[in-house]
Amino acid sequence: MRKTLIRFAPLAIAVLLVACGGGDDAGDEAPPEDTPTEDAGETGEDDNEDQTAGGALTIWVDENREPAVAAAAELFTDETGVTVDLVVKNFEDIRADFLAQVPTGEGPDITIGAHDWLGSLIINGVVDSVDLGAAASEFEDVAIEAFTYDGQLYGLPYALESVGLVRNTELAPDPVADTFDEMIADGRDIGTSLPFVINTNGTTGDGYTYYAFQTSFGAPVFVQNDDGSYTNEVGMGGDAGYAFAEWLGENGMAGEGLFSTDWTIDIADQEFADGNAPYTVAGPWAIGTYVDAGIEVAVDPIPSAGGETAAPFVGVQGFFVSAQSDNALVAADFLTNYVATPDAIRALHDADPRIPAMSVVAEDVAEDPIVAGFLEAAQNGAPMPSIPEMADVWEHWNATQAAIISGSAEPREAWDKMLADIDATLGG
Repeated sequence: MRKTLIRFAPLAIAVLLVACGGGDDAGDEAPPEDTPTEDAGETGEDDNEDQTAGGALTIWVDENREPAVAAAAELFTDETGVTVDLVVKNFEDIRADFLAQVPTGEGPDITIGAHDWLGSLIINGVVDSVDLGAAASEFEDVAIEAFTYDGQLYGLPYALESVGLVRNTELAPDPVADTFDEMIADGRDIGTSLPFVINTNGTTGDGYTYYAFQTSFGAPVFVQNDDGSYTNEVGMGGDAGYAFAEWLGENGMAGEGLFSTDWTIDIADQEFADGNAPYTVAGPWAIGTYVDAGIEVAVDPIPSAGGETAAPFVGVQGFFVSAQSDNALVAADFLTNYVATPDAIRALHDADPRIPAMSVVAEDVAEDPIVAGFLEAAQNGAPMPSIPEMADVWEHWNATQAAIISGSAEPREAWDKMLADIDATLGG
């Protein structure tokens, strides 16, 4: 763990202040309506003294995103007088440490984190709701949905990521077809050894990478509410689930051979990087591998296999407020007025490139066609369920898909058993 007082971040604050000062497209925009104003400052000196007396904000952040958060924090300190301590932690340690420390009265006021932590954070009573007000409309719908639980928003989203259909533009110069069958026909016409390759995670299975195809049959893992939050009702049953299971079998190793449990992420990436397939499903984390291999790529939305929109899982990164914070109002002020701004969100993107969750910034960075492709794929997507029940689904779900793909299980029977096993695990 490394603790840094934000006053020692001159380079980061200089970058943010230059961005705020104008000279580029973002600087020409009117300031957000919720930015602190003179009116708010009429009682500002007293408020600032009270806030400072109440103690500094402590924020947990990982090393990659420290400079951007430090810049926003420095500006916050300059304008409010509230000091901010940044504690730099390994991202992999944050959730467990937050769950352990907050109930004891320790831990931060704010932490960076992933939206799919939300269920466990809420059940353990360690996270507070956040009110973005009208500013919520400035963010991608899927990002707000991801941080919504039982109708309440529990974090400030700042970035999102999903898989998309990655295309070798030398082999397949035209955008991918709208349907899976058309894509496969095009891939066969190209004449590579494989028309398409996808990570199956070997015999373990990979419901995550295949999920867009499953949703195109109308078989989501859990049913969503109108606001995008998830219920604990499994949505994979019925005719839609059977149709997806049968499709897996028809295209698996005992069928068309388009899917294989011989494929791990490394093998699938290598097949694509070697030019043996014109299409694959992958995330932005794989693009460097392909580019390093000399492959020019484009990213398209994933084609539908079942007739409905192919909606991949979307992961969203953001900030949570501790339920035990003694400075909850100050923390909310920092997030809504100093982080939820185009300049701060852009700085976070520059520090750790992911698709910005704020729409205006996403459109700006989408001048890069690869980013634009992943943004479009994510806009079709659905947030990864953050409900605790999701943890009890993966093992059964992944294993069943792998068994169907390998041909070792009959699709309908395997799907029925999976649903029964999930129901038993969830205590239904």
